[in-house]
This record gives sequence, C-alpha cells and structure tokens, in this order.
Amino acid sequence: MSLDLNPYLSIKYLHILSATVLFGTGIGIAFFKWITDRTGDVRAIRIVNEKTVLADLIFTTPAVITQALSGFALAYLGGYPLFSGWIVCATLLYLFAGACWLPVLWLQIRMRDLARVADLGNLPLSAEYRKLARIWFWLGIPAFCALMLVYYLMVFKPAL
Repeated sequence: MSLDLNPYLSIKYLHILSATVLFGTGIGIAFFKWITDRTGDVRAIRIVNEKTVLADLIFTTPAVITQALSGFALAYLGGYPLFSGWIVCATLLYLFAGACWLPVLWLQIRMRDLARVADLGNLPLSAEYRKLARIWFWLGIPAFCALMLVYYLMVFKPAL
C-alpha cells in the first residue's frame, strides 16, 4: 500500500475531517449543554459550560478555519469557478452559520461565568442565564440547518 500525497486528495481528506470535527463537536456540544441545562444541577451546568467553551476553542475554531481554507483550495484545484452558483450559495450559508456561531461563543462564555458564580455562591441559576440559554438554543437551529445545506451543496454540487 502506497501513501498517496496527491495535493487535491490530501486537502479533500483534511476538508472532510474538519467538517466531521466541526459538525460532530457542534452537535455534541449542543446536545450535552442543552440536556445538562434541563437538569437544573448548577454544578453540572457549570462544568458542562466550562467544557463547552474549551471544546469550541480546541476543536470548533480550528475546524471553522480549516473548512474555509480547504474548501476554497478544493474549488480552485478542482477547477470550479469560485463564483459558480453552488460555491457562492455554500459560502453564504457558511457565513450565515458563522454569524450565528459568533454570538454563541460570547453567550457560552457569559453562561459559563454566570454558572460559576451560581455554583460558587451555592445559588440557583439567574434569570439572565436562562434567557441567554434560550437565545443560544435558537441561534443553533438556523446554524445547524445552514451547515446541513452546505453539506448537500458540497456533495451534490447542483447547477444553480
């Protein structure tokens, strides 16, 4: 078995791997944070919020950057015009998902801090925490849908 160092296939591998990390980390974070918030266990909520922020720093952020760079590299190496319909659509959806994700990052940091205060003070979670958690949840839905559409466009490359 020989190792194929074809640039296109190597970048495609990196692109698929980073898409998997981006989507898997995103859906995993969303599930565990949402389900833990519903328990009302302040200590558990604090811990999960801390790990959520950490996971976004370690996994999601590098995957977001890798996705953009490798996606444009693949389009270029594959001979696709960067302004072809499906690439423009995928880029706009990706930017839309990012526009949802950036406030989510701030919300997660703020919720982490609020959960720490509540846990250390042996207090219930504040109304502000609950409000931010609802906003966080509702920003995740359109971002998730946008990324599902980006996957569709990447695989099928429809003529638009």
